[in-house]
Amino acid sequence: MYNLYVDNGVVIKPNVIAKGDDATVIYNGLLCNSGADTVYLHAGYGNSWDNTKDIKMTKTYDGFEAKVPVTSQQQLNMAFKDSANNWDNNNTNNYTFEVQER
Repeated sequence: MYNLYVDNGVVIKPNVIAKGDDATVIYNGLLCNSGADTVYLHAGYGNSWDNTKDIKMTKTYDGFEAKVPVTSQQQLNMAFKDSANNWDNNNTNNYTFEVQER
């Protein structure tokens, strides 16, 4: 249910996230397929993208990986950019993940 973006190359672990978790995001999407050498995860919460942060992802065998501290009960929104400022934002829909209560 929560890894709706596998076909786009975006996976979040655990599959169900809650406030207080450290979610692992694995990205092997459009930017990787275009030869990106560096990828940043851009994340924020809720409809207004509150508390945004950019996290430099680590290159791995599976693509790029980053830990995201889940600090809000609101939905977690993500997009990805490379070092040339090319974006993967799911065709302007972003990648959104529901945050569950503990």
